[in-house]
Amino acid sequence: MTHVMSKTIKILSTSDVHGFVYPTDFSSRDNRTELGLLKAGSYIKQTKENAKDDETVVAIENGDLIQGSPLTSYLADHSDHQSFLSLITRKIGYDAGILGNHEFNYGFNYIKNSEADRNYPILAANIDGAIAAGIADQPYQIIEKNGIKIAILGLTTAFIPNWELAKNIPGLTFNSILPIAKQLVPELRKQADVVIVSYHGGIEADPETGEPTEKYTVENEGARLLNEVPGIDALVTGHQHRELATKINGVPLTQPGLHGTNVGEITLQLDNDNHVISSESQLIDTAPIKIDPDLMPNPELEETVQDWLDQPMGTVTGADMRITSPMEARLHGHPYLELINQVQMDALGADIASTALFNDDLDGYGRNVSMREIINNYPYPNLAFLEKVTGKDLKAALERCASFFTLQNGEIGISTEFTKPKLQMFNYDFYSGIDYEFDLTKPVGHRVTKLFYHDKTVTDDQSLLVAMNNYRGIGGGEYSMFGSDKLVKQTSDSIQNLTIEYLKHHDPYQAIQPNNLTIKK
Repeated sequence: MTHVMSKTIKILSTSDVHGFVYPTDFSSRDNRTELGLLKAGSYIKQTKENAKDDETVVAIENGDLIQGSPLTSYLADHSDHQSFLSLITRKIGYDAGILGNHEFNYGFNYIKNSEADRNYPILAANIDGAIAAGIADQPYQIIEKNGIKIAILGLTTAFIPNWELAKNIPGLTFNSILPIAKQLVPELRKQADVVIVSYHGGIEADPETGEPTEKYTVENEGARLLNEVPGIDALVTGHQHRELATKINGVPLTQPGLHGTNVGEITLQLDNDNHVISSESQLIDTAPIKIDPDLMPNPELEETVQDWLDQPMGTVTGADMRITSPMEARLHGHPYLELINQVQMDALGADIASTALFNDDLDGYGRNVSMREIINNYPYPNLAFLEKVTGKDLKAALERCASFFTLQNGEIGISTEFTKPKLQMFNYDFYSGIDYEFDLTKPVGHRVTKLFYHDKTVTDDQSLLVAMNNYRGIGGGEYSMFGSDKLVKQTSDSIQNLTIEYLKHHDPYQAIQPNNLTIKK
C-alpha cells in the first residue's frame, strides 16, 4: 500500500489596494485606519518565511495597485518618487503581478515608473501590445517550488476601452479572457502540475445558483471562465471590491475587497503525484496584522505627502459644503456637487454639467479648503468632456439617473442595480444648468416628468452642450447615450486640478445649495 504524503500550496493575493500603503485613509493627518499594503504585505511575507517544509506559498498582486489614494495622486505628479510602491512590493515576495484597469489612468510612463523596482513579472495574456509597450513581461509564469510546477496565467478585464482615455492605452487590444483561457489553460496543463488563473476582473453570476448578477459583458467573466474552461485549479479575482471566498464548479476563488483590508488565501492539498485532491478558500483580515519593519518605507515621503495634502487651496462662504447625508445630496443636490459642475462648465464654456457623489464616505469641504479635501472627495484623475447631445439623449441619461431610486411604502431607497454585486454610487449623476423632476411613483424609464433649459421645455431634437467627466463621456456606467462620437472638446487637465485652479480664482468661493431637482413620491 502506497503511503500518501500530502503537500500544500497556499495562494495569497492582494487586489485593488488602490495606493493605500500606510494604515490611514488620509482623511486627516493623524488618522489611523487598519488597512493598507504594509499590513497585507506583512502577512504575505511572514507566511512565506514561516512556510513548513511541505508547504509552498505563492503570492500574487492582482492589480489596481498604483492609483486611487492621495498618496498616488502625489506620486503621479512627482516622477522622481514613482517607484515607491515597487520598492515595497519587491520586499513582500510576490511571484507575479497583474495589470488592473486603473493602472492605465496615468498612462504608460507612470506604469513603467511605478513598477520599475519590482522583482516579479507582470502577466497580461489577453492584452495585445502590452509586452511591446513595456508595461507587461509575459502572458504567464511557470515556477517550480518543492518539486511542484505551478503555472500562473495573468488576465485583465477586457472592458477597459469602455472607460479609459484612448491616449492612455495606445496600441493595445483588450481581448475577452474566455478564448484566451481556452487556448492557454490546456497548454499550461501539459507544462505544470497546478494551474492558477489570476484575473483582474470579477464574478458575474451568483456562485451558488449560477444566476447572472449583472448583464453579461467582457467586464466580469470569472463565472463563465470556471464553467467553460476546464483545468483551472484556483482563481484569484478582483475589480469588483467584493469580499469573496467560495467555489464555482468546484474551483476555489477569492476576491479580497479593497485597500488591503484582506488577503485572499486559497489552500490546495496535493497527493504524491502533485494532483490536487482538496481545496479551500478564505480571506485573512489584515486589521490585527503587525507591520513588518522590513517593509516600512522611508518615512520622509509620508511626511512630504501629508504636508502636500495640508496645503490651503481656498476659502468658502455661503452654504455649508460638508456632506452629512449622501442620500439627501443625491435627492436634492448639494453645494459640493454644484461646485464640481461649475468647475466643469467654467473649463469648457458650457452651462449644463453633471457629476456624481462617488461614494458615501465623502465629507465635502470645510470653510478652509485643503488639497486633502479636494483629492479625497474627487479621487479620480478624470478629465472633463464637453459633448453635443440631443434633448432625447439628455432625457435618457436622466431616466438612467432616476432608476437609481426605489419607492416602497413612501420610503425612498436605492435600487439593487446600483448596490449589488458591487456598489456603484458613482453611476448616479446630479445635473446643474437644467431644472428637472423625477416622479418616483412612475415606472423606471418614465420618471422624468419635467425638463427645462433656460425656462423652456427641452425637446427631443434640441441640441445641447453638456459637460461631464470622461468616464461618463465614453458611456461608462451604462450611459450609452453618451460617447466619443459626440465629443466636442475636452480639458487637458484633470478635474482635480481644475478645481484647484477654480478655487484660486474664486477665493472666497460663494457656495450655494441648488434647487433645480424636484423629487415626487
